[in-house]
Amino acid sequence: MVRAQAGCRSGGGRDMNLQEMRRPIESGCPDGMQYMHPSMIRNFGQWKYHEHPRPGVLVHHAESGESIWTVKAGTQRILDVYTLRKLCDIGDQYGDGHVRFTMRSNIEYMVDREEKVEPLIEALEKEGFVVGGTANSVAFISHTQGWLHCDIPGTDASGVVKAMMDELIDEFKHCRMPNRVHITTSCCQINCGGQGDIAINVQHTKPPKINHSLVANVCERPSVVARCPVAAIRPAMVDGKPSLEVDEKKCICCGACYPPCPPMQINDPEHSKLAIWVGGNHSNARSKPSFQKLVAGGVPNNPPRWPEATAIVKKILKTYQQDAKDWERVNEWVDRIGWPRFFELTGLPFTKYHIDNWRGSRKSLNSSTHIRF
Repeated sequence: MVRAQAGCRSGGGRDMNLQEMRRPIESGCPDGMQYMHPSMIRNFGQWKYHEHPRPGVLVHHAESGESIWTVKAGTQRILDVYTLRKLCDIGDQYGDGHVRFTMRSNIEYMVDREEKVEPLIEALEKEGFVVGGTANSVAFISHTQGWLHCDIPGTDASGVVKAMMDELIDEFKHCRMPNRVHITTSCCQINCGGQGDIAINVQHTKPPKINHSLVANVCERPSVVARCPVAAIRPAMVDGKPSLEVDEKKCICCGACYPPCPPMQINDPEHSKLAIWVGGNHSNARSKPSFQKLVAGGVPNNPPRWPEATAIVKKILKTYQQDAKDWERVNEWVDRIGWPRFFELTGLPFTKYHIDNWRGSRKSLNSSTHIRF
């Protein structure tokens, strides 16, 4: 470590300080090549084709004649040190010591010979890890931080994931869906869980309750006013103290005001519900990306098993499995049959709250890279 040179008044001392200053450390992701399997590095950009011999296993063949086998296993979103060490021990003993985690917290082991695959799968399943999640399966549910890390959750997203995956685990282990299904959960309405074929998000149904005695000491009021997407918050004086007030006719109960101002409490055991959304898609391969649409609102936020939300998700998946054509994603299936038919097949009630009549939304957001003329 370089120590600062104190009391140097001469030019020579200043030059010495400049010479001994450490170089800045660049931020950002490290170079992924250093962690890759040697076979992947040797054949980078030279892959000829790939195969899917069984759920949870992929094999890629290179132009050079080499092959690399990938075994995918599901893990919990939030990993403890014991589980991480166990996964690494399995990789060192049965794999080639090279792993990577997917965005859905699945771990992938890369090996260079087929005979290593079966012992690796047996070791994973012996320790309770489920192999699957490839091709047209239900992928592990991605979710936000929940109560563990986030400061604004209305529910525990990881708990919803555990409850649902307990009942959907067979669809992770097998490839029985028309196409891949991505499910996401978000513990607040900011939805950093992202767009999903099916999404389970918190739905606040009442405006925030304001503790006016704390606002002046805790909140930076201009920031809170600016945070509201519909301009429903404005400064106010309450009991002689600077505070805030909410225009409940404008408020959309999104909860965006709560992070910069915790005295504006919006979480409520009775009025914070769950909402089910359908049709979100990040892909830009065959069609443009799509935003998810509300299909069920006011679902009870009922821990620890969330049976009502799980039942709706299973009903949607079963209908999609039976009615969609091969290789149709959920959004493509809904576009083909139409929303009236979707509600008819799933048996979900259609209410006035499903109508998108917000003036601030655009009819169709150009979220695609496809060229239009």
